[in-house]
Amino acid sequence: MQLGFVTAIFPDLTFEEVLQFAAQEQFDCVEVMCWPPGKADRKFGGVCHIDVTDFSSSQAEQVHALCRKHNVAISGLGYYPNILSADAEEAQVARDHLRAVMDAARVLGLRNVNTFIGNDHTAPLETNFENFRQVWPELVAYAERQDLLLGIENCPMLFTLDEWPSGKNMARSPDVWRKMFEAIPSAHFGLNYDPSHLVMQMMDYVRPLFEFSDKLFHLHAKDMKIERERLGNLGILAPNPGWSTPKIPGLGDVRWDRFISALTDVGYDGPICVEVEDDAFFQDLDARKRSLRISRNVLRPLLG
Repeated sequence: MQLGFVTAIFPDLTFEEVLQFAAQEQFDCVEVMCWPPGKADRKFGGVCHIDVTDFSSSQAEQVHALCRKHNVAISGLGYYPNILSADAEEAQVARDHLRAVMDAARVLGLRNVNTFIGNDHTAPLETNFENFRQVWPELVAYAERQDLLLGIENCPMLFTLDEWPSGKNMARSPDVWRKMFEAIPSAHFGLNYDPSHLVMQMMDYVRPLFEFSDKLFHLHAKDMKIERERLGNLGILAPNPGWSTPKIPGLGDVRWDRFISALTDVGYDGPICVEVEDDAFFQDLDARKRSLRISRNVLRPLLG
């Protein structure tokens, strides 16, 4: 497995500065954020380290030259919008830009593109599945034509009371994944698996690795701490972050030895990228860098 991190933690650094840090701290790879240039529309969104707008072969060579210079690979390109948004304009922008990200991945010679399915949080799951069946077959076919792997992250995107209970990403549970992959049985359609989101939902984060072993395209390493006192006071119907807190690996409830042991059991040998959303490390740039060093020290001994 290759240890990396998600570049969203460094919106204030250039792509080369991100690679410099990754090399200095002995990370193997980075998942590069490719949002449309402009203002972020939500926390941890909007970061653009590679602008994929009209991406050219000369731009690809510049990217490759920087990766060779610092000896750091790109694990994949990341873009996480709401492709099934109830706002038709928002949904169309997301779909169009996802195709641009896939185009750039092809020009770069990469295989992994990571994203969300999306969800209309005002509609029931059955309605969202109908929308999914209308929208996603074409996007997966687009990935197939370019020999790309679309990895869907399993974050429910559920943060505020008005997003409760379904959030803004339908691909939140094994039950939904089964239905997704049955509806679109493509070898190019899989998961960007993050155990923390299963912990937050009080679900087993190890067992699905065995059932979906052939769908593990990319992994996020993020931890989650269940605040038991707050949970006992608020109950599971309270919206997050009422009773769970995102943490860096080693500081939450994920047993990383069990998790990585299961990955070795199923033969996974791809990237695992630290995703930092731990507010305890967002005071400044030095704190964010420290969060990645701690995460590396937790995970590297288990990966070798």
